[in-house]
Amino acid sequence: MAKKKGIGIASIMYGTGYGNGFPDASSAFVEIHDDGTATVLTGAVDVGQGSDTVFAQIAAEELGLLVENVTVVSGDTETTPDAGTTAATRQTYTTGNAVKMACTKAKQVLLERAARELGVNTIEGLVLGEGKVFVKGFPQKYLWIKDVATRARFGGARLLGEYTFISHSTELDRETGQGAPYWPYAFATQIAEVEVDTETGKVEVLKIVAAHDVGKAINKVGVEGQISGGVAQGVGYALIEEMELNQGKIKNPSFTGYLIPTVLDMPEVVPIIIEEYEPTGPYGAKGVGEPAMLPTAAAILNAIYDAVGIRITEMPATPEIILAKISSLREA
Repeated sequence: MAKKKGIGIASIMYGTGYGNGFPDASSAFVEIHDDGTATVLTGAVDVGQGSDTVFAQIAAEELGLLVENVTVVSGDTETTPDAGTTAATRQTYTTGNAVKMACTKAKQVLLERAARELGVNTIEGLVLGEGKVFVKGFPQKYLWIKDVATRARFGGARLLGEYTFISHSTELDRETGQGAPYWPYAFATQIAEVEVDTETGKVEVLKIVAAHDVGKAINKVGVEGQISGGVAQGVGYALIEEMELNQGKIKNPSFTGYLIPTVLDMPEVVPIIIEEYEPTGPYGAKGVGEPAMLPTAAAILNAIYDAVGIRITEMPATPEIILAKISSLREA
C-alpha cells in the first residue's frame, strides 16, 4: 500500500510564567459601583486567548454578580496598572490571581458596611450572590449590593480594591542546578494519528487527541479553543512552517512563502480537559496557552515513525525529507 497509517504519542511538562527568579508581577484595580456593576482595570492584553472574559468571570464569582455586570478595561496604558506581557502562559494564573485578590479587598469594604446595616456583628456569615449581600443560613435577611454601594458613595466612600500578585520562582543555582525555576507546572499528553503517502512523502494528520491538565477550567470553551489553536500551530511546526535564511536575511518574509496551516490542514481535534486543582491559582486554575502546542509536533513525528519506520530529526518534515528517509531505509 502506498499510504500507511501510524499513531504517535508525546507528553510534556511546562513551567508557567517568566520563571527562574525573573520578576513576574501583575496588578489589578477593582471598583464596585452604585448601580450594582463592577469594573476591573488591568494592563493584561487580550490577544484573542479570552483573558478579558476569564477576568470578568473571576470578578463575577468573587463579587456575587452576573458576568454581564462586570466590565474589564485592559491594556490601556493611561488607566490600567501594569500586568506584564501576554506571554509565558501567565495571564490566567498571574493576573487572574491579582483580579481575584483585588475583588476580595473591594468585597471586604462592601461586607463591612453591609454588616453594620444588617445589624450583624461579623462579616463571616455574610455571602454575596445574585447581586445581594445576605446572611448565610437566613437568605431572607439581605441587602442589594447596589444599595450598599450607593449609600457608601453618598457617605464619601468608594468600594475599591487593588492587588499586585507576584509569581514565586527562584533562580537555579549555577553550580548545582538546583532551585524552583517555575511554579506552577502544566502537564499534557497528545496522541496523533497520521497517514503517510510513501510515493509522494505527503503526511496527513487525521486526528489529535489532546489531554491537558489546566488546574481548573474557568472557561471551558476558551480552554478547548486554546487547545485546538495550539494543535494548529503544532501541525504547522511539524510539517510546513519553514523559515528560509540566506546570510541572516529571511527569504520568505510573507505568508505567500512561509506557509501556515489553514482550516483545510486541520485534523480532527479531541480536547480532553484534566482538572487537577492548583491551590495557588485563581479558583485552582493554571495556564494552557503554550502547552497546547508543545506535544503536537513530537506526537506527529512519532506517528510517522510508527507508520513507515523512519525517524525525523529536523522540522518541518517536508515530503522531500520523508521521501529521502524512506529511500535510505529501503537501500539499507
